[in-house]
Amino acid sequence: MNLNETDLKLFKKWLKGCLAFGPVTVTFTKKDGTERIMNCTLNPLLLPLTETVQKERELSKPKDYVAVYDVDLKEWRSFVIKNVKAF
Repeated sequence: MNLNETDLKLFKKWLKGCLAFGPVTVTFTKKDGTERIMNCTLNPLLLPLTETVQKERELSKPKDYVAVYDVDLKEWRSFVIKNVKAF
């Protein structure tokens, strides 16, 4: 994704809004260069009861990461916002 810093922030905010409503399929490039397709969400109704752990993890991640709940693996994961290919 070739977005400037301002557009990346807006995209991240928009994507997190979409994730809050329900599962979203996100395709991104992992750090090792492979592509990953993940069904993920931030919808409170679909999150595990350990939501406080998520808040702590979010604080420890750099701002260019998005922490999400992988609905298939039933685990918290994260991806770099600028590495998103599709959603």
